[in-house]
Amino acid sequence: MAIKYTKDHEWIMMEGEIAIVGISVYAQEQLGEIVFVELPENGKQLDKGDEACVIESVKAASDISAPVAGVITAINADLAETPGGVNDDPMAAWFFRIKPAEPDATDGFMDEAAY
Repeated sequence: MAIKYTKDHEWIMMEGEIAIVGISVYAQEQLGEIVFVELPENGKQLDKGDEACVIESVKAASDISAPVAGVITAINADLAETPGGVNDDPMAAWFFRIKPAEPDATDGFMDEAAY
């Protein structure tokens, strides 16, 4: 399962028909210590670019956009309780899972070398 990246510093990884979404190490470093995460609702329909999550750090608040259109199938509820998990390992601390409306929705994203 290859991890791909968006220009907005999100990572996305396909697991079967479901895309798992988080933020890159670079994004976490730029934000600083993350202290709050507001997650989307399960079952929420999002268009590509819609606000999916809000994260707050000691420096600023930022939106995480939906990298693909689709339906939220799961959220990482642990992050709502312990947002510091993103600080510990941004590549393991996924925010949400989304079932893309289009099966090839992640084809245009960058691989690690391009990112």
